This record gives sequence, structure tokens and C-alpha cells, in this order.
Amino acid sequence: MREYKDFPTEVLDITIQEINYKGYGYARYIHEPVNGSNGKHLQLLVKNTVPGDRVRVTVPNAKGRAKGVFHYDELLEPSPDRDLSIKLGREVAGGAPLQYMKYDKQLEYKENLVKKYLSEQGFDTNLVKPIIGMDDPKRYRNKMELSFGRDGELGMHEQGDPMKVIDLEDSILAPELMVRVKHIVSEWQHHWNLAGYNKETTEGDLRNLLLRYSFATNELMVIVYATDNAEARREEADDLVNRLQSEIDELTSLQWVKYTTTNERIAAEETEVLYGRDFIYDELNGNRFRIWPDTFFQVNPVQAEVLVNTALEAAGVNEEMDVIDLFCGIGTFSLPFAQRAKRLAGIEIVEKSIESAKRNASDNNIDNTYFFASDARSGLLKLQEEWGTPNLLILDPPRSGAGGKMMRAIGRLAPERVLYVSCSAKSLALDLVWLRDFGYDVQSVQPVDQFPSTVHVECVVLMEKVN
Repeated sequence: MREYKDFPTEVLDITIQEINYKGYGYARYIHEPVNGSNGKHLQLLVKNTVPGDRVRVTVPNAKGRAKGVFHYDELLEPSPDRDLSIKLGREVAGGAPLQYMKYDKQLEYKENLVKKYLSEQGFDTNLVKPIIGMDDPKRYRNKMELSFGRDGELGMHEQGDPMKVIDLEDSILAPELMVRVKHIVSEWQHHWNLAGYNKETTEGDLRNLLLRYSFATNELMVIVYATDNAEARREEADDLVNRLQSEIDELTSLQWVKYTTTNERIAAEETEVLYGRDFIYDELNGNRFRIWPDTFFQVNPVQAEVLVNTALEAAGVNEEMDVIDLFCGIGTFSLPFAQRAKRLAGIEIVEKSIESAKRNASDNNIDNTYFFASDARSGLLKLQEEWGTPNLLILDPPRSGAGGKMMRAIGRLAPERVLYVSCSAKSLALDLVWLRDFGYDVQSVQPVDQFPSTVHVECVVLMEKVN
């Protein structure tokens, strides 16, 4: 039997048929029949492509493969759906796998993705409204997290390769201010010959750069995550302060965070504020929020307001209603809903977020809220004992969804309406099945493009108890 490695390399010309859920272009290639046998199917996933692109791909061990992920060698013929204004090349592709697709086609792709997952679970896709896109779908993010690479790069990881960092020259996602800051930090890093972090050897000086910016208040936060504290790098840290303060008028907070654990999730071990405050202010739907380095806040403020307004309209909340906000975070949905409701209770397992939610309610003179830290199911039982059955329950769970146990707990609580705000159409559809079994019907599904150029799509779904 021939070994996999013995098959020859082939150069194939293929046409991309569709985009999969990860943003890769998909094509199926059928090898010519050999000795009377049927031709073998080869499934190819090609980065930075759109449906209809004709590309040339070099495939090692082609006839021994069933599938593979590749970069194309040459774009032979661009698809009519390709945005030719976007520069070719992987150097600008990190974090935005759909950036080469015309925006109207991105919206079509995402709306169809929502319908696909709902249809698979037996829901009526006629309830899905046309997706709400952006007038200007570029440079919309108020938060960027960049990595320092082992060879002096500072940027985002290549799609599908957590070890490779692509140096960020520009970005379709980041405001120009953030791009300017990135280049200042890169120049500072190279001046002091500070090594980027190597995940394999766990060696290096600098790990991550976090940028947060408020379009509403014009305040900028810059966080450097390093393997030493600021005192050990005092001269370098002072120089960074001087460089940023002299060139960036919007600088409001500059912090140096020591972070040495090998976990992917950033864990601040020691923090020093090098300049300004330890937080910035941002605004959403007329309310002001305090944003710290680890605060969860909607990264697209324009579409976040659309999302909140869509949720308010769908729920029909009024001053006679008791509202529960599960996974309430710092109160992004809680505050605008509380301003229309009789009272609102917010449940969140992260105590620091609950502290922020209480402070944000106070800062905005909202006094009909009740926030407490608890896991969601225990929190529901507590509120049921104190309030009885609420008129409306809102949940905005993580991308993995709420899960069957949580959805069954909601079903047993039996609120009149459930408003599910989702960032994953697949987990949304799976979760909604549980409420259907408790006598709830889907009334409306409104997709919102919260993350242009990515494969993610938000949805606001209203369910009512009818049985």
C-alpha cells in the first residue's frame, strides 16, 4: 500500500463554490479516473477567496488527500462578488476572512446562514427579516487586541494559525487612530530591541497590545501586556509614555500589565497606570459606561445601538413590566430597558461586571435596577422567589449559547416573552428548540451585521408563550 507522503504534488485550477462557516472558500476537485476506477474527490479550503473566484492552488500529496486548507498561488479570474478595491494578500487578512467579498454579498451570506441553522431545527424561515447592515462597514471596531510576534511583528494571527502573527500595516477593522498607535508602538519596540513572545518557548518581553477607543467621547486606552512589570522596564516604559503623549491627543489611559501565565486568556498579575486613568468613558444609547481593560462592551458602537433599539422595539417593553436580564454584563441592555420598564433585575456571574453595572446605573441616574452576581440558573430561582414570574426575560449568552439546562430553567420560569440576543446562529437555533417544547413560538427574527468582514452575525429573536 502506498504511503500518504508518496503521492506527487499537483497544481490545480479550481473555482470556489461557497464560503464555509469559518470563512474559507470551498471547492471540490475530482481527480481523473485511474485504471477504470472512479475519480477521487478532493475537498479544498482556500483562504481569502469568495464564491466564483477561479484560483490556482499547489497541493502537496494531492491524490493521497481527502481535504486540506491552502493559500492560493494565483487569482486567475476574480469573482463578480469580489471587492477589487481590497488589496490582495494575506498581510491584511487577519481577523476579517470576508473582507474580499462585496458587502451586499456578505449580508446575503449571513442572512442565509441564519435561515440555514433555523431551518435545520424546524423553524419557519419566513420569520427571518432582512438583515440590517452598516452604511459604512469599515473601521468600525472600538477594541483591537494585537499580538507581538517572535520576529518583531505586531498584528493579528493568520487565520487558522495561532503561532503566526501577521504584521499590521493597516486594517479594514481598526480606526485610523489605532493604526497610528500600532506603528508608534512598533517603532518603540524596535528602538529598545524588545522581543515579541514566543508561544513555543514561552520566551520574550512583549505579549499583547490592547487598544480601546470611544467614538463618542474620543478617549483612547492603550494597554501593553509584558512578561516583566513596568518597574523592571522603567526607562522603556517612560519612553513609551513620551512617544504616545506627544503624538496622540486622544490618549486617556496608558497601562503596563505584567502577564506571565501560558494561558491564552490574559490574566493581569500586576498593573501600573503609566498615564491618565485606569478606565475610559464610552456611551451607548444615551447612557455613559466606564470601560476598564477587561470590560466586555460591544465592539461596534454603531450596530450596538441598532441592536439595542431593535431589541427594545421587538420586546415592546413598557412601564408596567418586570424584566430580567440574564448574562447582563455591565448593563449594556439593562440600562435602556430599565428606563422603559417598571423594574429590571440583572444577573451575571462575574462580580466585577455586576459592580460596573451598579456604578453605570448610578452614573446614569437609573434607580429601578437590581443587579446581583450569580450563575444564571441559581439567579433565576432567587428572583422567582422574590418577584414571581417576569413579563420579559432577556438573554445575551456567550457564542456557545445558553445550553439545554439554562433554557429549560427559563421554560419552567415561564415568562410571557423571551428576547434572545445571539452572536451565533447555530447555538441560537439549538437553544430555541428547548423553549419550543415549553410552549413558546418564535414571533420574529432580526439579523444584525454587528461584525462586517467576519463570519459572525447577531440576531434578535422574540418568543412568546402561546401554550
